[in-house]
Amino acid sequence: MPILRYLENPLDDLLRRAAARGGDAPAVTTARTTLTFAALDREADRIAHAVRRLASRPDAVVAAAASLDAVFPAVYYGTIRSGHLLALVDPLTGPAALHEILTTAAAEIAFVPTALAEVLVKLEDQLPHLRTIVVTDAVDEVTPGSALALSTALAGAPDTPLRTGPPADVDGVACLHFTPHAHTPTGLRAVRFSHRNLIAGAAQTAIAHGLDATSVTVNHLPFYHPAHLNAAVHAGAWQVLCADPAPWAGIALAARVGAGHYYGLASRLARLAADRRFAPGHPDLPGPELRAVLCGGTPLEPAIARRLRDVLGAPVLQGYGLSEVCTLSHHQVPGSRPDLGAVGVPLPGTECRVVAPAGRQPVAVWSTGEVEIRGPQLTAGCGADGWLSTGDVGYLDEDGGLYVVDRLGSVFTCDDVLIAPSLIERVIGEDPRVAECVVADWPDPARGALVWAGVVLRPAVPARDPRGLLDTLDSIAEAANARLSAGERIRRLEALDTIPRTPTGTPARHHIRTRLQALSTAESTPTHPTPAGV
Repeated sequence: MPILRYLENPLDDLLRRAAARGGDAPAVTTARTTLTFAALDREADRIAHAVRRLASRPDAVVAAAASLDAVFPAVYYGTIRSGHLLALVDPLTGPAALHEILTTAAAEIAFVPTALAEVLVKLEDQLPHLRTIVVTDAVDEVTPGSALALSTALAGAPDTPLRTGPPADVDGVACLHFTPHAHTPTGLRAVRFSHRNLIAGAAQTAIAHGLDATSVTVNHLPFYHPAHLNAAVHAGAWQVLCADPAPWAGIALAARVGAGHYYGLASRLARLAADRRFAPGHPDLPGPELRAVLCGGTPLEPAIARRLRDVLGAPVLQGYGLSEVCTLSHHQVPGSRPDLGAVGVPLPGTECRVVAPAGRQPVAVWSTGEVEIRGPQLTAGCGADGWLSTGDVGYLDEDGGLYVVDRLGSVFTCDDVLIAPSLIERVIGEDPRVAECVVADWPDPARGALVWAGVVLRPAVPARDPRGLLDTLDSIAEAANARLSAGERIRRLEALDTIPRTPTGTPARHHIRTRLQALSTAESTPTHPTPAGV
């Protein structure tokens, strides 16, 4: 296990040190430009000076959209360097969430692309703290309403280091990250990351992914995750950004630049694997220089991971992390077998245990319980002795590898049996008539809850009339129930046009549960033990 060492420095020192070590080396490349580490460092200094000038008070908060471009890294480190708190915004966020984030953060300055700037201009009268909107991708200085083009906001800002103010407290909050949360009034929760959290996370990720100053990475994610940015800057690695969402675009770019690491969404990789062109020997596929394909978002099916590995000749690795973790807590290593639920071993400096839900006592290996983690990348106040209760159900193997079975909020009890929806979903999903499926709990006063399943049928499935559809659903449930325990058996089955999902692609279980609760309340007849369309 590598030993974790990280600097006791403010976060923006990552970029300063990278520029000092290899200033002429490429740092970030887009379709339009390449910035060296020295140039990126100078841009961060200009941003820092501009933020100081635009802010009306020392504690003003700056919001920044984590767009996949060369501007965001400069805004990210420049805002931190200015001493102001940074509030991160997903560039794909909707107007309601954008309003809540800027209101909760009391953001005074916002660095956003044109699409979000147009939304903010319309919301200006509802955002009393917001004073300045800076458009990061303004073309020909054209901006909506009162917003400023980036070039205008930076006019006259020097590219020299700031020399005023005390150094940042490494345990002080550097940035805020807003995540969905069902139990807050706004539906969002602010996670506060310190300089130490982010610096440690950068070192951990760089070690886990094997990044160094010779590494070339392709980032094919929908937004610029700070964990990937910080790890690459910590290592001095070259980041090549792909904003084209087409699955083939990112992997072809990796081939052109000779990338050793490809970062992409599991959903895009699944579509890539299904592409007819995806076969050994295709000229647009990377060669032997590709060392790892690292995917995030929803879990990747093992069969898809194996196909990607066999064609690309590189391991397809997934990780595990939470909103309270500025990076991952676990990662798979090359040679890992693509097993269901396997998320790998803890990152350097990270501990993991599985505890009984009642009493919080650690359980034996291979025993299921709630996953807890501890490490320097976790935000403060996670729990007793620094342990964070993840809300995930899983187990450890004899080598310390973690397997995640389900979310604790997703599991439910039927007749004192703990039901894991993901397990039942895998069984249903193996039926050739089912394209997609989701499992949730149907309230039942006598038994706690019963298994409800929603399925999206494949187009070729014959269901010309309601009776035929019911027969098909009954047949699917009967086949699945033969492989499930008594408590796990499907009691209600529904045909869906589509499965509601979150922006990351996971089933929107809270939405589904709310609907089922309403249906069960309205239904006057008792729940029958045989499946039927709801």
